[in-house]
Amino acid sequence: MNSLNPPERILMGPGPSSVPARVLRALGSPTLGHLDPEYVNIMDETCVMLREIYQTKNALTFPVSATGMAGMECVVTNLMEPGDEAIVCVNGVFGTRMVDVMQRAGVTVHAIEVPWGQIFPDEMIAEAVERFPKAKALGIVHAETSTGAHQPIEGVSKIVHDAGMLLIVDAVTSLAGHPVKVDEWRIDAIYSGTQKCLSCPPGLSPVSFSPAALEAMERRRTKVQSWYFDVSMSKAYYSGSGKRAYHHTAPVNMIYALREAMAIILEEGLENRFERHRQMYLRLRAGLEAMGIRYVPERSLHTLNCIHIPEGVDDAAVRTHLLDKYSLEIGSGLGPFAGKAWRIGLMGHAATQANVDLVLAALKDAMGR
Repeated sequence: MNSLNPPERILMGPGPSSVPARVLRALGSPTLGHLDPEYVNIMDETCVMLREIYQTKNALTFPVSATGMAGMECVVTNLMEPGDEAIVCVNGVFGTRMVDVMQRAGVTVHAIEVPWGQIFPDEMIAEAVERFPKAKALGIVHAETSTGAHQPIEGVSKIVHDAGMLLIVDAVTSLAGHPVKVDEWRIDAIYSGTQKCLSCPPGLSPVSFSPAALEAMERRRTKVQSWYFDVSMSKAYYSGSGKRAYHHTAPVNMIYALREAMAIILEEGLENRFERHRQMYLRLRAGLEAMGIRYVPERSLHTLNCIHIPEGVDDAAVRTHLLDKYSLEIGSGLGPFAGKAWRIGLMGHAATQANVDLVLAALKDAMGR
C-alpha cells in the first residue's frame, strides 16, 4: 500500500485555509477519553476562548462536532419548529442554503433577495419585517462566501429586535478575520467553521446562543428534528457546570487543534488580526486593479475576494496552472459566477504579504500564457 503523502499547497481559495504547524502538532497529541477530567478542562478552556473571539458572554458557546454547515443545521433545528415563519436574506449560495435548511425543518420561509454581490440595505430589512410580522426569526449571512459580499449587521439587528424577532447570523467566513460582536450586535444565534479564518482543519462548527435564543428553545412545543444537534441534550456536556452528561463522543483531537488555533489568534490580538486582514486585502486589491481586474461585490470582505475573470481568459486553465506550477489554490465562481469569477481567500494564517505578492505574480504569469 502506498504511503500517505499529500502535497503541500498554499491555500488561497474560499476554504479550507492554511493551517499553522502548531495546530497540526496539537492535532497529533495523545487522544483522551471525552469524559476524562483532563480533556474536560481542555474543552472548557476552548469554550472560554471561543467566547472571547465571538465577543460574547453567552454561556452556551461551543464547537458543534461537524463542519460549518452543521452549525447552520444546529441553529435552525433548535430555534425553529414546523409551522414557524422566518425571513431569510438571499444574496448568494449560503443564503439560498439557509432557505433550504429552514424548509427542511418545516419552516415557512419568506425569502427576500438582492442580486448576487450586493448587500441588504436597512430599508429593505425594515420593509420585510413589516410585511411578515409573524416571523419568529430573520436569518442573514454576514460574509457571503460565494460572492465576497460583507453585510453590515448592526442596523439589521435593531430592526429585527424592535419587531420582537430573533436574529440568526452566518459568520463562517468572517469569524476571526472581521469583527464579529455577538453581544454588542445582539445576535441571538450564530455559527461559523474552523476551516476559514480560524486556520484550523475542517471538522468543527463554533456556535453561540443568546439568552433569548435559549428561552425560545425552552418554549418549544415539539422535539428538535435532529437528535445529534439537539442542544437541550448536549448543553449539559458543554455548560461547564455540574455532571457532564454523555451525548456523543467528542472529536477530542480536533478540540486540541481548535484550542491551539485560538491561542494563536489571541496571542496576536483580535484588533491586530483584523488590521492584518485589512492591510492584506488593500494590497491584494491594489495589485488586482492595477492588472485591470474588477471586484464583484459592492462592499467586499477582506477575507474573501471575489473578482471578475478578464474577458478572454480561461478560468480552468489559469487555476490549473497556479496549482501545477505554484502549488497555489484559488477558488472558482459559483452559481451565476461559475466560469466568470475567481475567489481568492485571505484568511487567517494565509493572509500574509508573501502570499499576496505570490498570488499577484502567479496570476500575471498565468494570464500572460
